Amino acid sequence: MLKIRLNKKKYEANEYLVLLYRFTLLMVFYSICRILFYLFNTASFPKVTFWSFFTILKGGLMFDVSALIYLNAIYMLLFLLPFQFKFNDWYQKLLKWIFILSNAIGIAFNLMDIIYYRYILKRTTASMFDVAAFDAGNTNLLMRFVYDFWYILLILSILLILLSVSYSILKPKPFPFRHPFAYFLSGIPIIALVVALSVIGVRGGWRHSTRPISMNNAGAFVNAPEEMSIVQNTPFCIMRTWGKKAFVHKTYFASEEELNRIYSPVHVPDSLGMARKDNVVFIILESFSRAFVGSLNPQFKDPLDRSYTPFLDSLISQSLVFTNAFANGRKSIDAIPSVTASIPALVLPYVISERSGNTINSMASLLGNQGYESAFYHGAPNGSMGFDAFTKIAGFQHYYGRTEYNNEADFDGIWGVWDEPFFQYFAHGMSSMKEPFFTTIFSISSHHPYELPAKYKGKFPEGRLPINKCIRYTDHSLQKFFDTARKMPWFKNTLFVITADHTVDSDIPEYYTSVNHFAIPILFYKPDGSLKGVDHGLAQQIDIMPTVLSYLAYPNPYVAFGNNLLDPAAKRFVINYIEDSYQFLSGDYAFYLTDDKLTAIYNRKEDPSLSKNLLGTVDLIQEQQLQKAIVQQFNNRMAENRMVVERK
Repeated sequence: MLKIRLNKKKYEANEYLVLLYRFTLLMVFYSICRILFYLFNTASFPKVTFWSFFTILKGGLMFDVSALIYLNAIYMLLFLLPFQFKFNDWYQKLLKWIFILSNAIGIAFNLMDIIYYRYILKRTTASMFDVAAFDAGNTNLLMRFVYDFWYILLILSILLILLSVSYSILKPKPFPFRHPFAYFLSGIPIIALVVALSVIGVRGGWRHSTRPISMNNAGAFVNAPEEMSIVQNTPFCIMRTWGKKAFVHKTYFASEEELNRIYSPVHVPDSLGMARKDNVVFIILESFSRAFVGSLNPQFKDPLDRSYTPFLDSLISQSLVFTNAFANGRKSIDAIPSVTASIPALVLPYVISERSGNTINSMASLLGNQGYESAFYHGAPNGSMGFDAFTKIAGFQHYYGRTEYNNEADFDGIWGVWDEPFFQYFAHGMSSMKEPFFTTIFSISSHHPYELPAKYKGKFPEGRLPINKCIRYTDHSLQKFFDTARKMPWFKNTLFVITADHTVDSDIPEYYTSVNHFAIPILFYKPDGSLKGVDHGLAQQIDIMPTVLSYLAYPNPYVAFGNNLLDPAAKRFVINYIEDSYQFLSGDYAFYLTDDKLTAIYNRKEDPSLSKNLLGTVDLIQEQQLQKAIVQQFNNRMAENRMVVERK
């Protein structure tokens, strides 16, 4: 049974040994994908050492087994059927096609994340398909990615050829039973055994207490949360998040009274002073990581780390700026609810979650009740990322996209209208609005494929990364916008809020931590100079709405999950979601809540690389309670559609 012999340049072996060989072969290919994932993104994982990488590879095997069992379930079932006709050539060819096609999908997703990780800083999950469904112009974008990252297709082709050749090295032969019924009976216990082993593999262990492994189990093999992406594989992450609900009821606190005492998202104005009627303009800059803003990084001396935002730097010196500010999500689709409605991106982006139809309050709806006209500007094709749908839900009265701009000469060929002309369109558009107004613009040009308009090619400095010149172009566009806006009658009576949607890789080691992967600028600018200063306290995107409403002396209660940054008594915090964990910043500490349990605490000031887990050695009960209260309020209110203050 165990004898292997050469036959027509192939080897024959017992069918079950062949199945084991082919499954082991897949494990090797997944490990190759994991090694490539790390090598292409080494800068993102500065704490990985030679020996710790072996631990990561070992941990990855558990995730690979689980994913491969799912992907190859049909193949294994057909392979194990206890009938001798399966050894016919036609059946074996069918099995090979099923094997190659099934695993080509898994390998392709793993290789895709070599590149996509740089943009979302995590493995792809099932939400990617929902985001893609919202996006217009995906065909052009996909073709551009194929063009720019052609080597990923080359690697995929090589791996699939190797997989096909390796698959055929061993040819299965049956147990030497002459009678078909005897062979049938011999196969039944083998199928039962394989099913049992498959269940163990999917669950990640054989013990009764072992639950099916989830993405956060990768934390057992890493030194830092961001390294969990190396341990995982993309097919596993997609399958584990498929159909996952974003907002599951939490019961950390039994009574509503105790929960509200610790934290409540209901903001009640403490005075009824004279309301300001300033215009409000939100400017959300695509991929403007804090790392690119020179005035927020005075410690960097290398010319290649110089600022790519000279105009924004000049504006910061005249503004109220928050030097320790963070995004609440990692994708553009996360940012709009966070910035305009104080809804953080936890577990899934709100826009694509099962609760996206909830009644919410936002800057547009709340100020609309005060007589404000509102508009949202985004130069991408209408429908991109579902922004037009969300803005309707949020109460924006007007939406201006590529369709309304109506000049294809300024189309960049991929994302939409170049920033400079679209910012000018934005400036002139506000001149036709009735004051007071609230508007938001979302820039697009500082995005892959990192191209510039023909007239600006070679004009802006190249940095270490292709995005650097595009950051400089968008900063230039912002300057031209302000040059135009200053001539407008509405300018002096306007509050400008400038921030970023999310971060991208910066090639600066300081920003390669799970905390600083969210680091962005947030600043408030008033042309009359009435808002100036530097605040080093924690700030986040969801703080913008309550801060602006407080500044305007908005008179009515509303729901917002952030803080009023102008209130010195506010409990400053930052919350976001990373690798199946709630990441929570309070004071100098970072807390990680996974599967309803606190799994790590780091002193991010004394230990910026987050290498020393202080869990069990520090007493920070109030901070832990605050984190759980925020998560419970958010989940339960979203699940119960309680995102607005009920009118009595």
